[in-house]
Amino acid sequence: MAIEKVKEYFAGVGMSDRVLEFANSSATVELAAEQVGCEPARIAKTLSFIGGTEDGCLLVVAAGDARVDNKHFREEFGLKPRMLPADQVESLTGHAVGGVCPFATAGGASVFLDRSLQRFEIVYPAAGSSNSAVRLTLPELEQHTGFVRWVDVCKGWRPEEQE
Repeated sequence: MAIEKVKEYFAGVGMSDRVLEFANSSATVELAAEQVGCEPARIAKTLSFIGGTEDGCLLVVAAGDARVDNKHFREEFGLKPRMLPADQVESLTGHAVGGVCPFATAGGASVFLDRSLQRFEIVYPAAGSSNSAVRLTLPELEQHTGFVRWVDVCKGWRPEEQE
């Protein structure tokens, strides 16, 4: 199971206590926020897109209240944002739908962190299953994802965009 790989990774860096497992589902932003006990925006959702290497994918980790901006995504990555088909998610990311996270990923997955997360000190990405999360600071998220770079490909999270 993918969560076992994530737990093993965090145990190896002395952070096993950061992995949270829940009795109920945390597969959506709303469910995860309920399980963690935080506002939905602090859930660091991992979105999986076709692209990157020939046999890989792009993973964009964004705040729970952010949505992908097609124009900015195209400008950043040079391709149209197309989500991975559900039947390819696990083989390309290393995690099943509902538990996709930026840790212990498949070899061809490239991780990018969206600026929408930079509003928070602490965020909660999934931990490889549909009932888990990891409590991390932004520097810890950077360190443990092996991210490529910060990007600005989401909308709907800035105060001026709220209406």
